[in-house]
Amino acid sequence: MTDKSNVNTNLRVVNNLAARGGSPIANRAIVMRVLLMTTFMVSALCAPSFAQEHQASPTPASSRVFGVLPNYTTVDGETPHDTLSSASMFALTAKNTFDPAVCSFVGFTSALQGGPGSYTHRYAVAFADNAIGNFMTSAALPALLHQDPRYYRQASGTGARRAAYALSRILVTRSIDGQRVVNTSELSGTFVAGMAGNAYHGSADRTVASTLSRWGTQLLWDAVSNELKEFWPDVRDHLHKH
Repeated sequence: MTDKSNVNTNLRVVNNLAARGGSPIANRAIVMRVLLMTTFMVSALCAPSFAQEHQASPTPASSRVFGVLPNYTTVDGETPHDTLSSASMFALTAKNTFDPAVCSFVGFTSALQGGPGSYTHRYAVAFADNAIGNFMTSAALPALLHQDPRYYRQASGTGARRAAYALSRILVTRSIDGQRVVNTSELSGTFVAGMAGNAYHGSADRTVASTLSRWGTQLLWDAVSNELKEFWPDVRDHLHKH
């Protein structure tokens, strides 16, 4: 009840600000705070259920790409698997989003990009973009649309075929019952995340072009992520042989 009350209280604050106006910078900061707090609370609520469901499952050696970046949602194509519950989708997404390595990577890219505002502000904006995109594409929409957010490796065939397959997973995914379907969770989720950014990005970044740019950037990062998920086990095995 406490978590639900906190969410409702923060939402009332945003509604009050919208009703009476106020500083755009202050409003964006509060909107970002509400989004992040709500994300943390949803993750905390879902994590115990996920832990109970998977307490007997060991973490595979390939759970981190290059031994650093989290990779909890990759499945070998022929590996038997359980159907993910909505709680598991949120908990897995939380693990991927709030992992220390991801937070460090976001900080690194924020430093490289530069731009207006302090480094702290750029980091907060980049973190919000990543978190909202992750939860929309890997938890909220998959749960709503009954789609499986995990990446299923092809793991065999020529490098070109596997690379094309990995890239195509942006457009095609599996439903919860294993059927091939259009990846609406990815295409719509990244677009919604791009739109949500207009709540806290600066005025210069709230144009149609900027929104479409954020959408395209999210799709590009997810495509690169798929390629890493497809080929990392091969790279790891090769490194272990030498």
